[in-house]
Amino acid sequence: MPNIRPISDLRSYTKVLNTVSSGEPLFLTKNGRGQFAVLDMADYEKMTDSLKLLTKLAEGEQSAKSEGWTSLDDVSKIIGDA
Repeated sequence: MPNIRPISDLRSYTKVLNTVSSGEPLFLTKNGRGQFAVLDMADYEKMTDSLKLLTKLAEGEQSAKSEGWTSLDDVSKIIGDA
């Protein structure tokens, strides 16, 4: 079940922030509507790393569609037989 609290609970921010754990973000509401998410730093880093990877993969796919795919033999020549 998601951890959802009103933003007014931050008056006791230490108590509220202690409820944040890896894999379980804290969602804060303002006037009954979702406003903020508080994440564990490791989860934030995983999320941003995943986003960067997906962006690079999408760029590579777009490049391959516009410029053509590189064969496995050509890739081996470029990077060498590692």
